[in-house]
Amino acid sequence: MGVGQVKRLLAAFAIFAALSATAFATRAQAPLTRYQRSEAHMGTQTRIVVYAADAASAERAMRAGFARIAQLDGELSDYREDSGLMRLAAQAGRGDIAVGEDLFRVLQASQDVAERSGGAFDVTQGALTRLWRSARKLSELPRSERIERARANGGYRYLHLDAQARTVRIDRPGIGLDVGGIAKGYAADEALAAVTRQGVTRALVALGGDIAVSDAPPDAPGWRVSIAPLAFAPASPRESAQTREAPAQTTLYLRHAAVSTAGDAEQWFEVDGRRYSHLIDPRSGWPMQGRSATTVIARRGIDADGLDTAAALLGPIEGARLIESVPGAAMRMERDDPLANATEVRASTGWPRQNRSLYDGAAPLHGRAAVAATARPLPPTSSSPP
Repeated sequence: MGVGQVKRLLAAFAIFAALSATAFATRAQAPLTRYQRSEAHMGTQTRIVVYAADAASAERAMRAGFARIAQLDGELSDYREDSGLMRLAAQAGRGDIAVGEDLFRVLQASQDVAERSGGAFDVTQGALTRLWRSARKLSELPRSERIERARANGGYRYLHLDAQARTVRIDRPGIGLDVGGIAKGYAADEALAAVTRQGVTRALVALGGDIAVSDAPPDAPGWRVSIAPLAFAPASPRESAQTREAPAQTTLYLRHAAVSTAGDAEQWFEVDGRRYSHLIDPRSGWPMQGRSATTVIARRGIDADGLDTAAALLGPIEGARLIESVPGAAMRMERDDPLANATEVRASTGWPRQNRSLYDGAAPLHGRAAVAATARPLPPTSSSPP
């Protein structure tokens, strides 16, 4: 091959490389479009929102997310006798039982919250959960002796985990399991990971009051999440929130983070003029009374979901201490004060002090005050996601 031919070949290759680079850059800069779908999973309405280059990519990512949630529902549900959770409970008192990775992770995170909260969060209180679940359906209180018997038939210290062997041992036969206070947060995390594996990196997954997000929408600092004030929730079955003027909401922007709210805006019942929450305190066996809403932001959904329940049951002071013991977590709690006829609002030290702040879960953490550093107010010119 002569020198002239080599030069022509190199020139042709250079042109091809330039055209390929231009085409790649064009694809990389293609505008992203918002897509979303909703399905019913884990006893609630589930929503996935993505920004993708085309409908096919979006559909593939959302299908993967919903499939992961459905898989976890089959493993973690206490409504399905064939779930991994219920199979484990059926073998309580029979020594070390090998379990699947998902169930082990959820139990591991649950035990961590149980230890931190001194038992205010306890997934071994399945009998108590089912007793009060029936009470809500009938709108009547169980007898005190039944409550005490159910409460005594549980206790997180009867649950032992071996991480190396991935086995679980439940000391006492008959102990029931209920991971409903943490499973949705884990499912949101896992669905988000499934979406990301399909090449879609800007997404939001919402399971009821549990939300997990990845990178921000295009031209936005983060995913806008509005937290409804407690005053907007109906105070009795005869009162509708839609008939009242909505107070101002708290707005946060999240990126690579999660948020979860534990409260009784939707799940509660009334007996003899008293309001009982669906949140059951495993230490007393009784539900919370009065209206409340506890919101926790954290880096992972599994953390936010378990912590909000425990903090709500511990109350404002102890709840804030619990949240502050977890790097990257922050809490805002509202609850009715019937004596003062007012709503009490408390927040942990890391909760953003200004509305419309950005919480970036990917930012580095440095000690207990880390959340204050990662949650910062946005400049007035910042755009909002659609």
